[in-house]
Amino acid sequence: MQNLAIIPARSGSKGLKDKNIKELNGKPLIGYSIDAAEKSGVFSEIMVSTDSNEYADIAVKFGASVPFLRSNKMSSDNSSSFDVIVEVLENYKKKGQIFDTVCLLQPTSPLRTSCDIVDAYKLIEKKGDSVTSVCEVDHPIKWTMELQDDLSLNEFNRQCEDVPRQKLGKYYRLNGAIYIRKVDYNEDEIKLLNNDDYAFIMDRGHSIDIDTQDDFDLAEFYMNRC
Repeated sequence: MQNLAIIPARSGSKGLKDKNIKELNGKPLIGYSIDAAEKSGVFSEIMVSTDSNEYADIAVKFGASVPFLRSNKMSSDNSSSFDVIVEVLENYKKKGQIFDTVCLLQPTSPLRTSCDIVDAYKLIEKKGDSVTSVCEVDHPIKWTMELQDDLSLNEFNRQCEDVPRQKLGKYYRLNGAIYIRKVDYNEDEIKLLNNDDYAFIMDRGHSIDIDTQDDFDLAEFYMNRC
C-alpha cells in the first residue's frame, strides 16, 4: 500500500497567530504531526501542504517533504481540507506518483500519537473506504440546548427531567485528528472514497484540537502532566 500523509499548514491563522508553527514545549506545532507520522511507519510519503516558504522550511527541517506550495486558490478561507487533498494528489500524479490512501493529519492535534495512526490504518484495512477519528463528548447531548432570547430554561428542564446520566448512553464527536480515505484515480478526476466511513475512537486526552490560546495552554498542560 502506498499511503500519503498530508499535514495542512496554511499561514495567516486569525484565531491564534501563526498557530501551525507556534512553539509548544519548544517544538513548532507541525513538528508533532510530522513526528507521529514518521514513527507510525505506515506512510511512503509525508508532506506538508502550505502556502508559506517559512512554514515549508520548518517542515523540511523536521523531516517532511514540501515538493510544491499550495496554490492561491487553495489558500483562501473558503477552501476545504478535502479540496486541498485533491490538489495535492493531482500535483503528485503529474510527478508520476499515485497513492492507495491519503491521511489528513491536522497540525492542531499535537497529542495524536503514532499508535493512534497505526490503529486507524488497521481499522481501514478491516472495514470500508474511509476512517474518521472521533472521541467521546464530555457531557451527554441531552444536556445541551439552544438558548432563546429570553434565556428561559423551562423547556430544557422538561427535556432533562428525571433522566439519570447512566441511562443516556455514550455520544461522540469528530475530533479532527485523523482522516483516512482510499483514493480512486480515473481519467477525468481524483475521488476520495467515503461511501463506507467508520469511526476510529480516540482517547479524549489525545483529542485536543488547538484553535485558541486556551486550547494551546491545555495541550501544554497535558504534555507536561506526566
